[in-house]
Amino acid sequence: MAVDVYLTFNGNCREAVEFYAEVFGTEQPTIMTFGENPPNPEFPLPEEAKNLVMHTRLNIEGSNVMFSDTFPGSPFMVGNNISLAYHSIDADKLQSVYNRLKEGGTVDMELQETFWAKLYGRVTDKFGVIWQFNLNNKETAY
Repeated sequence: MAVDVYLTFNGNCREAVEFYAEVFGTEQPTIMTFGENPPNPEFPLPEEAKNLVMHTRLNIEGSNVMFSDTFPGSPFMVGNNISLAYHSIDADKLQSVYNRLKEGGTVDMELQETFWAKLYGRVTDKFGVIWQFNLNNKETAY
């Protein structure tokens, strides 16, 4: 069984998922909005929620990452309890993804050699998502 990562955004999910699809060269995501669901008369959908993303996903090199906007009125907090680890055996690809994700974000640790990886770095991107980068050789790739 797989464990997928699910990221929740505060109204900018569509922008984020389209950005990530471009960065990682995936197919454009199929986006389901809150407004596409059957209405529930007991819980009318606020107008501002109709175009928000209820669910979408990307397959990034074999890993599913799912995305959603928070429902209006639900609490939202950018936290540091979730990070995504991007592993590659291709240094050029790793550098390219790192460079794109740091645009508008914060570099927490520049790409550099560590005792566990030929290159390791960490970035908090412009959406507040923490990314870790690992360059592995073929023997240690996971």
